[in-house]
Amino acid sequence: MINDEPIIRSYFAKLGLEAEIADLYFALYIHGPQTISELSRNAGVERTRLYRLVDDLKASSLVEVEIHYKRSIFKAAPIANLRVLVSQKEQEVRGLQVELAVVEEALARNSLSSPATRVQFYQGPEGVKQMYWNETKATTEVVSILYENMQIRTLGAFFERWVRRCNERQLHFRGIIGDEFVTSQRAWYSKHQNERLQFWQARHLSKEVFPITHGVLVYDDVVAYQNWKDGEVFGIEIYNQQIAGSQRKFFELLWDQGLPVDDLKGPQPGKRIDKSRPIT
Repeated sequence: MINDEPIIRSYFAKLGLEAEIADLYFALYIHGPQTISELSRNAGVERTRLYRLVDDLKASSLVEVEIHYKRSIFKAAPIANLRVLVSQKEQEVRGLQVELAVVEEALARNSLSSPATRVQFYQGPEGVKQMYWNETKATTEVVSILYENMQIRTLGAFFERWVRRCNERQLHFRGIIGDEFVTSQRAWYSKHQNERLQFWQARHLSKEVFPITHGVLVYDDVVAYQNWKDGEVFGIEIYNQQIAGSQRKFFELLWDQGLPVDDLKGPQPGKRIDKSRPIT
């Protein structure tokens, strides 16, 4: 068969038709009218399986059957006949759109969570990147407890785009970092040069004071937890104003215990940070 066969297979698959049905139609189209034995040979489909597939071809109006003496001759029907099947798929999609609203209402009636709370789960590196991108929409200061620097996990291209977006919106950040973050940040900048956040301050807590095992972001009414460790990459966003407020107060308690950091050259004892700057 010629190289156009994959195109036919792909389109048939999108319509929910099996690959072998595409093979049968293609064989009929290329070789012309055939008996069941000829069709089996030309399409490479076992005869015992062929009868059911021919029924599917008939149901899709893709085959025409001529009855000759003691045998049937099958030939390809015009491919335009598939327009009927396409129309049926369009109708099914419209029906699913209508039913989705009903399903959403049913789930809302049976939800155990508060209407003021929404929980969103993310899986894999792309899911956690989406969480970082959600952060660029913040309207308040972003406070965070950071396990390690995000560049190592998201790589340079995404990080550059994320930083530019944050700087364009003049977002302000404060982060509490541990030893792992300091190590990963220094390792990154020993080999890379990239844009940095314009409004970012950090304080360091040793693992003896507060062990940091995962990332936490708090902004607006969102608390986001991120995990990149031990081969598990996932995240959770909780949208709840009270929970976000409580987590922000917890952050401030840790912030007051942290040592200021000067461009990650190490904790600088005695240096304090002015927290009276305006928040954009």
